[in-house]
Formats: sequence, C-alpha cells, structure tokens
Amino acid sequence: MAKVTKKQKEVSAKVDSNKAYSVEEASALVKEITTVNFDASVDLAVRLNVDPRKANQMVRGVVTLPHGTGKDVKVLALVTPDKEAEAKEAGADFVGLDEYLDKIKGGWTDVDVIITMPSVMGKLGPLGRVLGPRGLMPNPKTGTVTMDVAKAVSDVKAGKIDFKVDKTGIVHAAIGKSSFDAEKIAGNAKELITTLVKLKPQAAKGIYIKSIYMSSTMSSGIEIDSKNFAG
Repeated sequence: MAKVTKKQKEVSAKVDSNKAYSVEEASALVKEITTVNFDASVDLAVRLNVDPRKANQMVRGVVTLPHGTGKDVKVLALVTPDKEAEAKEAGADFVGLDEYLDKIKGGWTDVDVIITMPSVMGKLGPLGRVLGPRGLMPNPKTGTVTMDVAKAVSDVKAGKIDFKVDKTGIVHAAIGKSSFDAEKIAGNAKELITTLVKLKPQAAKGIYIKSIYMSSTMSSGIEIDSKNFAG
C-alpha cells in the first residue's frame, strides 16, 4: 500500500468529509487541495436519481460553460468542399472529408470533437466501432451534426461540452482548470448543475440530484450541498 506523505495528510485534513460545501466554498477549496505540478482538470460528478437503462430516464445534453474549459479543444470538421472555408475560419483544427475518414479507419482519433453535416453521417456509420467507444461519434442532439458548421465549431471552441449520464446514474464532466479563479470554477459548476436540473426527466421520481462532488486531478472529492439544486 502506498505511503501517505505529510503533504497529502495536510491536504486531506482541509476537507471535512462530514460537511457538504456550497459551490463557492468547494471551488475555493479544490484549488487549495490540488498539489500536482501541472494545471489540473477540475471535474464535477453528479449522481442522479434516474435509471439510465430506461429511455425515458436518459439524461443527455450540452452546456456552454461561461468561462470555457481551459482546454485547447481539437476539432475535426468532416465537411464537403463548399463548407471547408467556413469551418477553417471558425477555428477547426482539421478540415476535410475522405482523407480523414481514411485516417480514422486506420485508427487515428487524435481529436476531442468531430463536427459534421447530415449528408456526411452515412459515411461515418461504418466507423462507429472506432468513434463510439471514444465518445467521438457526432450526434444531432449535441449539435455536432449540423449545416451551421461555423457556429458548431465556434461553440465548442468557446467552451461547449456535451454530457451523458453513465450506467451508474452519474454525470461526469470537466468544468475547468485549477488555474481558474474560484469564481470561474463556481460559475461553470453552477451552469452545468442548472442545466442538469432543466433536463430532469418526467419519469424521474423523488429527489433528482442525490449527490454532487467536485475534485481535481488526483485530489480527494469535495461534497457539494445538493439541496440548493433539488430540481
């Protein structure tokens, strides 16, 4: 078993495991307990009282974080030639079609988001086994299959993320970096939680949000008081 260092003990002592913090308190505290020597990701884990196996209780959506993700999101625009200039001007990192389809068939997936057009989706079908497990398959519900390619690229670059409840009923999402001001972390966290509340399925009964935890890369989790976001 790995030995707990003095620094780790000091950090863990800052988090009261019996307390549920406000979003603002947790956002300040997560910065204090982040000890890695790189700009750590700040994540939110929201446990929902839903059964994801039932279609009428699936929670999935998109949210534009007001302060961005802090990550340089690499975007691939799979578009026809008439849309290439539009995608490039909007900031897409890779633009094209057949040559990138061939690269993906060969195992290349060095992107964070793929944006495409309805007319191209048929070509992406056979690549589902490659893209699906990596969460890269474009989907109209998340705005990544659209004719307004420029807006889709701009939104993703500005901090738009998509999320989906996993099979255990938890939504995991990166909401910023530890270098962010606490106020920005809190603003992004509230935006995601508020969006989840709006997406509460009608079939979900009882308390909708069961728990919320904030953490950074390799840090312990900080419980956030979910009563303010009952839904």
